[in-house]
Amino acid sequence: MDRVILKLYVTGPDPAMDRAATTFRSFCETATSTRVDVQVVDILDSPEIAEANRILATPTLVREAPLPVRKVIGDISDVGRVAKFLGILD
Repeated sequence: MDRVILKLYVTGPDPAMDRAATTFRSFCETATSTRVDVQVVDILDSPEIAEANRILATPTLVREAPLPVRKVIGDISDVGRVAKFLGILD
C-alpha cells in the first residue's frame, strides 16, 4: 500500500479535530512507509458532501482509498488502534 486517502468529517471549526488530524497524519508517516493524506471536511460548510457520503455523525474518519471504504465514528485519539482498524498498520 503506497497511499492512503482519509477524510475527517467535523461540525464547525474545531482546533481539537485539526490537532487530531495532524497527529494522525504524523503518526502514520512515522510508523509506516505509507503516505497518508488527511483532509478535514466541515459539514457545516459542505453539507452536500456529508449527505453524498452518508455521514450521520461527527467526527467521522473515512478511509476512501485503498478500497474497501472504512469508517471510524467518534473518538480517534487512540491513533494506533484507529490506524490498525483502517488497515494502515499490520
